[in-house]
Amino acid sequence: MTLICLLKDSQVIWEGFKRSDPALAALGEERFQSTGLVMIGTLRKNGSPRISPVEPLIAEGHLYLGMMWQSRKALDLLRDPRCTVHSTVLDRDGSEGEFKVYGRAVDEQDAEMRRRYGDALYGKMGWRPEEPEYHLFSVDIESAAYAIIQDGEWIRKFWRAT
Repeated sequence: MTLICLLKDSQVIWEGFKRSDPALAALGEERFQSTGLVMIGTLRKNGSPRISPVEPLIAEGHLYLGMMWQSRKALDLLRDPRCTVHSTVLDRDGSEGEFKVYGRAVDEQDAEMRRRYGDALYGKMGWRPEEPEYHLFSVDIESAAYAIIQDGEWIRKFWRAT
């Protein structure tokens, strides 16, 4: 049975994913926090892919992605919210594992949510973005996957919203 936490317009937030598959969410949190950086895949205006680094923040049950004002990746997401968020990979043997989230970026404009994001970011990094000169997205999670090579064997885990 899959339990999903829904938020406005049936958006599946991180907390819902975590309740549905706590083990996979824990792997994702560990991979995202290990370097503090992820790669985001977006779609350019011409439909070709763009891969860009971004610092994720999991706070208040959301996977947040803060971006510089008018950055190309932010403009991509404002035009087409489909995205992939992928943990950074530091070794080629696959022994650290890799985690991916597939979904849609939600442009967060609510002043209170942005304030709480700023507070959480300040608590983590000692830095706060200046309003309103940044983009804030939360990720509506459609699916997640984890893969690792252990003892020469691929181990894969997958979750999908229902």
